Amino acid sequence: MPAMTAVDADARAGAGTPGEAVGPLVRGVAVLRRLTEAGGTLSPSALERATGLARSTVDRITGTLGRMGYVRLDGRDVVLTPRVMELGNAYLAALRLPALLDARADALADELDESVSLAVADLDGIRFIHQATRRRALSVSFRIGDLLPAERTAPGALFATEWTEPDWTRWRERRAEDAQDASFPAVPPRAEPTNDYSSTSSSKPSSPGSCADSFTERVERARRDGWAVDDQLIEPGLVAVSVPVRDPGTGRVACVASVVSHTSRHSAADLRTSLLPRLRTAVRAMETDLRTAPAPEPGPAPAGLATWTTASKHELGRDFVESLARGLTVLTAFGEGRSALSLTEVARATGLSRATARRALLTHEHLGLVTARPDRTFALTPRVLDLGFPPLSRTTLPRLAEPHLRALADAVREPTALAVLTSDGKEIQYTAGAGTSRVLTVRIAVGTRLPATATSLGRVLLADSAAPLSPTLTEVRSQGYALVDEELESGLRSIAVPVRDRTGRTVAALNVSTHAARRTLRDVVADLLPALHTTAARIQQDLHTASRFTHVPPS
Repeated sequence: MPAMTAVDADARAGAGTPGEAVGPLVRGVAVLRRLTEAGGTLSPSALERATGLARSTVDRITGTLGRMGYVRLDGRDVVLTPRVMELGNAYLAALRLPALLDARADALADELDESVSLAVADLDGIRFIHQATRRRALSVSFRIGDLLPAERTAPGALFATEWTEPDWTRWRERRAEDAQDASFPAVPPRAEPTNDYSSTSSSKPSSPGSCADSFTERVERARRDGWAVDDQLIEPGLVAVSVPVRDPGTGRVACVASVVSHTSRHSAADLRTSLLPRLRTAVRAMETDLRTAPAPEPGPAPAGLATWTTASKHELGRDFVESLARGLTVLTAFGEGRSALSLTEVARATGLSRATARRALLTHEHLGLVTARPDRTFALTPRVLDLGFPPLSRTTLPRLAEPHLRALADAVREPTALAVLTSDGKEIQYTAGAGTSRVLTVRIAVGTRLPATATSLGRVLLADSAAPLSPTLTEVRSQGYALVDEELESGLRSIAVPVRDRTGRTVAALNVSTHAARRTLRDVVADLLPALHTTAARIQQDLHTASRFTHVPPS
């Protein structure tokens, strides 16, 4: 049968599903996939058209996903939130490869000043699990979770060296049905159909982005050489060289490391001479890391999920699709040290009955998100990354914070802002903010710089410094917030709290500003500080989820 893609008719309409599959879960996954393909935002009416579902069904599904924190309503649009990345995080944590190898990939990118990626096989495609990109005007825009057709990539040729005959059959069928690669939203469609799926083809397409020789020939070359090159197979100008990282236990390809560049910097021939030797050295170090890594210690499994879904159902009634929520929580039962779980283990981790867990696992297996193993355990597949991960994997802290800043400003009816410390430590720079409709209000544009010592935001940021602190900053560190009264400008009062990353380091500060005539200093602390702490906690939760396997720039 053809390879399942993110635009499967089964996921779109629920047709042809097994008798025991959970229909609402199938439909909910389809909604998440459509949102992902659209870049993270769609209106309910657009979701209705994209999924073929009734508007009432779309509303119930998005309402349930909203209750789970996976989407939010922004005006008339449904928007993916960072919380949905916990599904992809479960797969990446269970895989372990990003945690073990991403530091090597990042170091190689820094050394070569080129983008470096790690990819795994996904049926007859390849899917990125790590990206270390360079910040340039012309840069690689692939994201963690993006799926590419094997035949248009260097990693694909390396993975295909291990394909069985059924794998090749599936690939040929998919290429025959989708010659333009329309089922791969992350890549530009082919300019014209090619016959590179034929092992006897001698056609040599003339366009740079077409396959310069047949895929089967490139696979044989990769088998012989132990490395592969992508010479503008994805699009003109993009070149890459790839080397397999082999599993020390089985000797099979665990993932593929690639250095990606542009023809203005390197030709394909130049990649082989100037970058391949260093890439091979890095891959040998990666394989050593895999061989010497200690066995993973299982992290804590999610707790109370069944109780939470039951309580939500009682509160919201038919507007909450409990079977969808429970089905998605099954994916979060997996993680580091829990890469393969039995039905009993899944039920225990989620608090669901064995029957409910079994139906959810069967549904996920049908959708390609879970695979059943010969030892009667289940494991997540790379397809879990289809559920919201790619569009959020390139987010920034200001983007994460903006909806929370708007909610805080609406709640306290005062302007809010997020800021970071400049590299010299003398100023703060505003990176996000939300205003109010008051006549007298604070309006400071994003990008504005102000003296750090004269602002509540700056004092919070400076208080996290390892340098000796002044009495004022010592007090800020002790109490966990900074209160500034009319020091920057007459009548202006502000209070700020830190925003911390996964390590506990302060990476930004969040504040609320007011006029002295509206609130006393006591009122500022009593009324605004609790709301600030709550908002900072929400931003931190999103930041911690989003940054587990991706880099989230603070500005």
